[in-house]
This record gives sequence, C-alpha cells and structure tokens, in this order.
Amino acid sequence: MRRSFLVMRPVLGPRSFYKEALGIVVPVMLQMVITSLISLVDNFMVAGLGDVKMSAVNVANQINFIFIVVVNAACMAGGIFLSQHRGASDAEGMRQSLRFKLIMATAIAAVHSALCLAMPEALIRLMLGGNSEGGQIVEEGARFLRLVTPSFLPIAIASAVGTSYRDTGRTRTPLAVSSAAAAACTLLNWLLIYGALGAPRLEVAGAAIATDIARFAEAAAFLAIAGIGKPAFAFKLRELFRIDPRLFTEILSRSAMMFCSETAWVLSETIVTAIYNGRGGAETVAGMAAGWTIANIFFMAFGSVNTAASVIVGSTLGAGRLDEARAKARWIAYGSLLFGAAVGMVAAASIFLVPVVFGNLSPAARVVTKGLVIVIAAYIPLWTLINAQFAISRAGGDTAMGVWVDVGVTYAAFLPIAFALAAWTDMGPVPLFALAKLADIGKAAVAFWWLAKERWVRNLAEASAGLD
Repeated sequence: MRRSFLVMRPVLGPRSFYKEALGIVVPVMLQMVITSLISLVDNFMVAGLGDVKMSAVNVANQINFIFIVVVNAACMAGGIFLSQHRGASDAEGMRQSLRFKLIMATAIAAVHSALCLAMPEALIRLMLGGNSEGGQIVEEGARFLRLVTPSFLPIAIASAVGTSYRDTGRTRTPLAVSSAAAAACTLLNWLLIYGALGAPRLEVAGAAIATDIARFAEAAAFLAIAGIGKPAFAFKLRELFRIDPRLFTEILSRSAMMFCSETAWVLSETIVTAIYNGRGGAETVAGMAAGWTIANIFFMAFGSVNTAASVIVGSTLGAGRLDEARAKARWIAYGSLLFGAAVGMVAAASIFLVPVVFGNLSPAARVVTKGLVIVIAAYIPLWTLINAQFAISRAGGDTAMGVWVDVGVTYAAFLPIAFALAAWTDMGPVPLFALAKLADIGKAAVAFWWLAKERWVRNLAEASAGLD
C-alpha cells in the first residue's frame, strides 16, 4: 500500500525545485509588498485625519474585503482549471476558464455594488459591535462606501485577468500593472485627501475617488496588455459569452464547496472583527486597522506560496505526472513552514514602524497596533502552512477540504471561543484575537488529515477533455 505523500522522504525538495518556485514566488511577493507598502502610505494619510475618520475608512474596507474574498474564490475556481489546461497545452480550456472568471466576478461585483448603494449605514453599523463612537464612524464610513462603489467592477475585471497571468506562471505582468495602479492611488490620495498642489481637500471622499480612478486604470491596463500580447488564455470581449456549458458547469460544481468555505471563513472573520471593534472606542478600530495594514505587508507569504503551489502542482497534475506532483506538494507544504517562520521574524521587528507611520493616531490606538502586529507575527508560519495546504488541495480540484477546515473548525471552535471570551471576560481586542486564533492549529491538523487522503491527486484537464 502506498504511503501518504506527507510522510514520504525527503520532506524538503532539492535546491533546483526551490529555485523554480522562487521564480514564481518572488514577483508575487514583490507585487504584494509594493501594494501593501503603498496601502501603508495611504493609511498613514488617512490616519492624519484622526481616529474616527481612519476607523470609518477601514470599517468600510472590511466590508469590501468580503467582496474581494468572494471574487478571489471565483478566480481561484477558474484558475484551478486554467493551470491544469496550461499543463495539458489546451488553449481553448484556458480561454473557457477565463470566461468563467470574468462572468462570475462581474456578477459578484454587481450584487455587492447594489448592497453598498442601498444600505451603507446598516452595513457599517453591523461592523462596529456597539462601539462607543459608532455614530460618527457610521456617518463617515457610509459616505466612503457609496463613493467607492464604482471601483468594484474594475476590481473584478483586474482580478480575473491578473490572476490568469499568475495561473500560467507569468507573474511579472500583474506585478507591473498592480504596482503602477497602487502608486497612482497613493499620488491621488495625497492630492485629494489633503488638497495638495491646489487640488480640492476632500478628506475621506478624496480617498474613495482616488481608489475609483486607480482601479479603472488598472483594469484598462490589464485588458490592453492582454489584447496586445494575446496570451493563450485571451479572447475578444465579444466572445465573452461563447462558453462551453459542460465545462462551465463542471468548474461551478467543483468550486461550489470552495465558495462555501471561503464565504464561511470571511463571514466568520467579519463577525469576530465586529466583536473586536466593540471593545472600546475609535482608538480600538483605528489601532486594529493600523495593525492589519502593517501585517498585510508580510501576508505576501500567503499569496506567493499559494500561487507557487497552484502553478507548480496544478501544471504537474495537468501533465499527468501524478507521482511528481505528490513530491512537489510535499516539498511546498513543509517548505512553507520555514518560509513563514522567516517572514514572521521580520514582521515582529516591524513594530518599530508604528510610532513613525502612525504617529498621528492616539497613544491608545498605537498600543493596540503594536500588540496586534506581535500576535500576527507569531501566527504567520502556521497561516503560511494552511495557505499551502489549501492551494495543494485545490490544485487537483479537491475543494471539500475547505468545508472541513473553514466551516468545521471555524464554526465549531473559533467562533465559539471568540463569543465566550467576549461574553465572559473584559479582555481587550488583541488578547481576545490571540486566544481565539489558537483554533487555527486545529485547521492545520484537519487539513493534513484530509490531504493524506490524496483526493487532490487528479488530472482535471484529462477529465475535462473527456467531456467533449
């Protein structure tokens, strides 16, 4: 009987393998670091408006985070098939996968836009959990949410096209486009938030308008580059609805569990964020938001490992080399722990940035920020491993693992722990977060158990060809 890929030796791959992985990882890391650094500058600008206005913008963005996660789930679903069809050198399968991404992502954007325009105050209020300064935050946050709504459609388009470049191992294009868009957003924020160089001083409204302009420019750039470069997955816009119903249905059916798990996860994070936000006033919301902004720089570990696993394992499975895929998956899983540990140490040292970047926040808010960054740094190795586990499972179309992990562990352990701590203790948001997140150890354990079943060791490209 064949042993599980998890206990086979060696657990770490040869130098040549990690050199191949770094060729994919480094551009993704650079894109995410540059984008996060620019986001840090943007938050620095908003922080200059005070705790209340920074809280308002970040609570609104927490709502939009739900939208981004669901859009990314749609893109991951299409990306699973796009990577495998790339491994099988099937250009039409790649184009069908991109059509799926675009149709699903734009539909999600339309629904989110309608909600944000119809009930922004109610959405903001839900995120505050009884915060003592909720009234002011709701007013500013609802205003920002209405004004930033036009950005949702271009975000969907840019996500669909940009992830398709990554799915084929071409990571430099999204690095260049998204970095340029983020830089443009920072420049526009400087002009419109504070009225620099004679521009109107719009404060929170300026931050929203800057986002809208930058996102439209990003989507336009991706479409133009794809139109000129004609990558294998590209097609003319008039061919958007020229879909293969059988493949579209297969992607949708295989991704249903992934949508379920991603939605369950982001809803649980949103619920618990509302609990954190209710443990004080504007200083709590602003401090937590600043901490997450710094931490996002180091979350590049997750996206880069996820992309490397998806591309390397997915393409190898699509080429029919299943034993090789097992070995590469094992090397990525164990290697992700070491990578995450290195990133976590750098993240812990970043607390020295807090007084420099967020000096305009209140002292109480800065204390919250420092504490959150330290806790997150301790969890980064574990979270990097979990992201690698998810990517390996999804590379072979096994999306059921997410239900066991994100629905099972999250709703059986994480949420109950958070609610119990909130109800029975008066601890602040940072220790509450630190204790509740211990449930993620259970996530990694369940994910290892599920991966050992090897339901992900599957050639989806070959199976899709059988539909024709």
